[in-house]
Amino acid sequence: MADPVRRLLAASSRDRAQVEEVGGVSGSVSQVELKLIQSGSEAGSEAGLNNDVTGLMQRQRLSRRKAVVYLTLIGLLIFTTAFLLGYVSSRGTCPLCVDEGELVLVDDTAGPDHSPKTGGMYLGELKDMLKKYLQEEKIEDTVQRVSRTSHPAGSSEGHALAMEILQSFQNLHMDHTWTDSHYATLQFPSSMQRNTLWLVDAEGVELEEILLDRADYCAYSATGTATGGVVYVNYARQEDFDQLRKMGVTLNGSIAVARVGGGVSFAEKVWHAQEAGHVGILIYPDPADIPQDPRRLGLHSNAAISEHVHLGSGDPFTPGFPSFNHTQFPPTQSSGLPIILAQPISANVASKLLSQLSGMACPRGWSGRLPYVRCVLGPEFSASDGRKVKMAIYNTMTSVLLNNIFASIEGKVEPDHYIIMGAQRDSWGPGAVKSGVGTAVLLELARIFSTMVQNGFSPRRSLLFVSWDAGEFGNVGATEWLEGYLSMLHLKAVAYFSLDQAVMGDDTFSVSMSPLLADLIEGAIKQVEHPKHVGQSIMSVAEAQGGWRRRVKPLYLNSGAYSFTAFGGVPAMELRFHEEGHVYPFVNTQMDSVLRLQERLQGRVCVVGRAVAELVGLMVLRLAHDHIIALDITHYSTTSLKLSAVLTQLSAELQARGLSPQWVYSARGDYSRAAKTLQEAIKNTDIQDERMTRLYNTRLMRVEYYFLSQYVSVVETPFRHVLHGRGEHTLSALTEHLSQLRSHPHLFHEARFRRQLALFTWTLQGAANALSGDVWNVDNLF
Repeated sequence: MADPVRRLLAASSRDRAQVEEVGGVSGSVSQVELKLIQSGSEAGSEAGLNNDVTGLMQRQRLSRRKAVVYLTLIGLLIFTTAFLLGYVSSRGTCPLCVDEGELVLVDDTAGPDHSPKTGGMYLGELKDMLKKYLQEEKIEDTVQRVSRTSHPAGSSEGHALAMEILQSFQNLHMDHTWTDSHYATLQFPSSMQRNTLWLVDAEGVELEEILLDRADYCAYSATGTATGGVVYVNYARQEDFDQLRKMGVTLNGSIAVARVGGGVSFAEKVWHAQEAGHVGILIYPDPADIPQDPRRLGLHSNAAISEHVHLGSGDPFTPGFPSFNHTQFPPTQSSGLPIILAQPISANVASKLLSQLSGMACPRGWSGRLPYVRCVLGPEFSASDGRKVKMAIYNTMTSVLLNNIFASIEGKVEPDHYIIMGAQRDSWGPGAVKSGVGTAVLLELARIFSTMVQNGFSPRRSLLFVSWDAGEFGNVGATEWLEGYLSMLHLKAVAYFSLDQAVMGDDTFSVSMSPLLADLIEGAIKQVEHPKHVGQSIMSVAEAQGGWRRRVKPLYLNSGAYSFTAFGGVPAMELRFHEEGHVYPFVNTQMDSVLRLQERLQGRVCVVGRAVAELVGLMVLRLAHDHIIALDITHYSTTSLKLSAVLTQLSAELQARGLSPQWVYSARGDYSRAAKTLQEAIKNTDIQDERMTRLYNTRLMRVEYYFLSQYVSVVETPFRHVLHGRGEHTLSALTEHLSQLRSHPHLFHEARFRRQLALFTWTLQGAANALSGDVWNVDNLF
């Protein structure tokens, strides 16, 4: 039986296939070759059977080892592919992924959520796109074009420029372009009589006429004539007048001579002089306040600086109301209009007057650099004929059609929420700094964002670009627009960026703003290169100069951003590059030309303008991109805490009068808790939930509006903001009055203080309650 079986097995093995591996693993593919091998003889059949069994076992072990290798290789391939895809997709948002030799600027503004929220594009990609499309040479071209001649509001030149800007907006294929028109009352020099000064004797006989340039004037000055002695009042600040009163200088019925500057506007100088009893004021630029660097041209000694003197903004004859032609208003005027005469004069005219004064010597630090002048206060003249100065002001009021030019890019998710950028268009002179730079940056930002939209950018919120009219007269065009839409802007305006006078130098960066925007500007200055210090960010240079927060200033009256916050309750900002310790001397003069600006910047207007455009562009991108609007509402907790500290220091004096600061403490605590609770709720919420996102954004956007006092009239007290406004209801008025409790207790009025404390406390408490959300979430200790 054995032989037949062996023969059968031998026969069956003659045509078997032997698997021979000829390649091995190459990459992830094995090469296998099949060979047919004919058996040599039957004698080898038994051995072949044994070899087959052994080979089968070896091949099974080999297959298991190869399977392990294959799985390992496949796992490595999947990991490598995933890593490369993740690297490519995230490189656009990596703040430190830069080529060798490239400036490293830290971007820590994006927050924890880095997913693309707008049109499928990451914030980092959008920032790169903005920088790519920014063309600084266009900024210089526009400054040249805008500043080629004077273009005051209401003039044919001003109207032509407005139409030119409207055409520029239309050429950019914006979603909407339109004109917002108002009829406002502006004041101009008389075409019939020129403003004049005379030296007169004791009987009023004119001894000498002092010629003034016809173009130099203070808009909204009182008109008529006034005669009196002359008193030198330094910068005409409140502390300057307090010093003069302490020295016993006669102020009532005299004419003040004040220097430009000192941190106060012309309107504030006139107001202080009026309160002191002066009948007129002359304001001149002192050489001590003008850059003395021989590389730059100084202000000519015969040049005067013109500025409006309305202590407010907007049309002073329709306070609190928009100046629409179809609306009939009762005859009224702003309480901020002066009742004394005001006129700018040159340094030469000031020298002529002050050199003839007698009286007490000036306090220390008051001496300017007028030639041939020994600093004395007056009011008498050294001449024995009892001479005085006679002022004659003949300015005339005129109703003027104003045109604000608008363009917008509509948001795709929240189109009814607006991020606004604006610049003054008009100028009494060429206005390179006053209107040229701001208009140039505005048009460049409009062009950039329009181009970005065409290349895939899809903003969540709408972008508004605005060219304002009549800015020289106290932001009239902007304020009239605010007044027309005041009831809705606190629901729709996210923030306002003023581009006015943004380039006055290239050394130092500073910003005036609502504190709610502090985190926004901090993130932006970390990412933008300083225009003067190559390779360094604006942040790093500011830190080397003493800290960037030292460059943050409160909003001031003449700022293009002031009305938006103090009147409209909208977070606002105005940023500026300037020279440390020096004032650009040519603003509001006929010398504010492109040539002088280029001389001051050594031909680098476009470089500094680019830095401004990039800063504003990055902040606008952040506001237009993020689900949650980047406003830090906790800053006002710190502000109100300062008042609490002052009240604590004076607690003994207050208790002696039966006054308790407990209300303020409670309101401040409620606001602080409400702000922190809201921030925590935002952090713990799914921001992809559009309903919750919109609810939170609405509460954030209204915070500035909450601080507009509801207890004062918008007509009588337009700047109702208790922290940035003006009036008895404000924190500054309250603390100033409170400081007299120890220094001048006889000037402290308990009834007035009670009212001030109530106005501030209940405004703060109202802000806390509103910030808490629904009424059942309000948690106060009253």
